[in-house]
Amino acid sequence: MGLKKFTGEVVKEGRRVRWPKRDIMIASVITVLVIAIFAGLILWLEDWAGNTLLELLRDAFSTLNK
Repeated sequence: MGLKKFTGEVVKEGRRVRWPKRDIMIASVITVLVIAIFAGLILWLEDWAGNTLLELLRDAFSTLNK
């Protein structure tokens, strides 16, 4: 299959797609952004908590090495 035939078929399939209406698309994009931001904040909080815990443990056990 040549590149020209492949791109032609991709364009042909793209025209067959039933695209969502603008208001549904905007609502979907906003939902995805909110979920992504929320997930990012949760991961940041977990990273911060883990880092803080490791620092506390390092400080607590640093006296054992001396």
